[in-house]
Amino acid sequence: MQPHLSAALGQPLVVENRTGAAGNVGMEAAARAAPDGYTLFLGNVGTLAVNPTVFARTLRLRPVEDFAAISLVSETPDALVVHPSAPFGSVREMVAYARANPGKVNYGSPGAGSLNRLEMELLRELAGGLDMVHVAYPGGAGPAVTAATAGDVHGLFVTLSSALGQVQAGRLKALAVTTAQRVPALPEVPTMAESGYPAFVASSWQGLLAPAGTPAAILQRWHRLAEEVLRLPDVRHRFALAATAAVASPSPEDFATLIAGEGRRWGALAQRAGAVAE
Repeated sequence: MQPHLSAALGQPLVVENRTGAAGNVGMEAAARAAPDGYTLFLGNVGTLAVNPTVFARTLRLRPVEDFAAISLVSETPDALVVHPSAPFGSVREMVAYARANPGKVNYGSPGAGSLNRLEMELLRELAGGLDMVHVAYPGGAGPAVTAATAGDVHGLFVTLSSALGQVQAGRLKALAVTTAQRVPALPEVPTMAESGYPAFVASSWQGLLAPAGTPAAILQRWHRLAEEVLRLPDVRHRFALAATAAVASPSPEDFATLIAGEGRRWGALAQRAGAVAE
């Protein structure tokens, strides 16, 4: 989006990556910026909806109170992927195998408090409580996907963009996607709902926010710019190459409602699963 936003604004727009603490370092820096529309935060379901519960002891802000929502910008399907040698070829077979072999199925994740870990916790709950072994890998989705590709773990939930190449190459098998509809990149892969879990709908979304106190007129201008850029064929094509959909919220208020609802949903699950950073 950056070059098109810069062109529309008539001035440079600099993307600054602030890594650390599962995104909390960048989020806290953005929240402390002046509320003048010149500093925005590109947040996601992890930083905005999961981290407030997982990092409750150390996080020095609350996204709903400390940011003003602008717009959703993307939704990326997550997928349940397994090593081709796994003794199951569908979600139903995986659940049946885990139920018959307690403690014998291990799954990876990008971190103990990550959305992908919570997605497996959700499946375990919906399946009536499965005894499975969690293996957390640091450093994002890459190490966990590498472990699954090597057969070190049976599988994991992961953003489709992080595993699509491995699935297409046959090094991983996708059992299901987490979105309400099948995804164009893997049209033969069923949804979790089609696999017997209609309550299982999730995605890794991202969106733009400004520091709390930013004037409504500025928020509305950024929302209009985001909508315009996300409609551009070039942007939609680039997103699609990464198995991601370009999606704008109808209004800043709609995005704020999404953040609050997702925070309640994943926060409650993180508490039930004991997914709290030490």
